[in-house]
Amino acid sequence: MFQTLEAVTDEQGNVRLIEPVELPAGWRVLVTIIDKPKINVPETMLLSEYVLAKDWNRFEEDKAWLHLQREQSF
Repeated sequence: MFQTLEAVTDEQGNVRLIEPVELPAGWRVLVTIIDKPKINVPETMLLSEYVLAKDWNRFEEDKAWLHLQREQSF
């Protein structure tokens, strides 16, 4: 049986499961280390990214903001 469970590390680096699980003694367990902590990103931001990108990545949008992208000489 394979089951994936989410865990975090505490201040001492000990692995703590998010939800408790009961396993019989002697079961083998694999732990995958993800190199960065989980970032809480609002779901609406993730869902809207594709729709906004379609609008922002248009030629007309680039043209409208071109004056802010030009280097200005001082």
